[in-house]
Amino acid sequence: MTLAYPLDDPRTARPASALTDAFERHGVRMAYERNAEIYAQDDAVELLYRVVSGVVRTSRVTADGRRQVGDFYYPGDLFGLEPGPDHRFGAEALDDCEILVVRRSAVRAAAGDAELDRAILEAQRVEMERLQDHVVMLGRKSARERVASFLMSIAERGDNDHADLAMGRQDMADYLGLTIETVSRMLTQLQGEAIVEFPSSRHFQIRKRTALEALAA
Repeated sequence: MTLAYPLDDPRTARPASALTDAFERHGVRMAYERNAEIYAQDDAVELLYRVVSGVVRTSRVTADGRRQVGDFYYPGDLFGLEPGPDHRFGAEALDDCEILVVRRSAVRAAAGDAELDRAILEAQRVEMERLQDHVVMLGRKSARERVASFLMSIAERGDNDHADLAMGRQDMADYLGLTIETVSRMLTQLQGEAIVEFPSSRHFQIRKRTALEALAA
């Protein structure tokens, strides 16, 4: 899974300050159209990325052709900060995105080796927490609970009970370890029980927050 955390996350205050300064001084804004590749799986790690607008998906294709979605990154998220020399996951723009890009060497020159190393270690810690949550979801939750957890995580990024889905059903399925048919069936069930409502395929409203939170717990 690609490493990512918000630059203003209080848990990462020390490394984030150095990284923020490096991004502001040396970063370049780049535009990516919907579905455009930002970097490929197994590319060398040379750049660091921060989402300015839009949503980014990371994914990995296995030798037998199956795809695993790593995560989704929103404005303010930093991604591509991996400890190894190559990207284990590729990154693509889910919609039109603006990405702030900076060379890793520029961050090292601006912040110093020790500061960058601290940032990488802190990013690994935060990413490990995200990975553990994902493993628990895949191993211990039912399909219904996985879909509810996903919707809850998207809704929590906003300020109310309305939320937009930048990703399609297949992306959700590949992230949740389900088939697209199962995801669609679970969404239909949740809507039939008036827990959520989908006015369109990419927009939903939470109708019974307590019920959705209970499923997502």
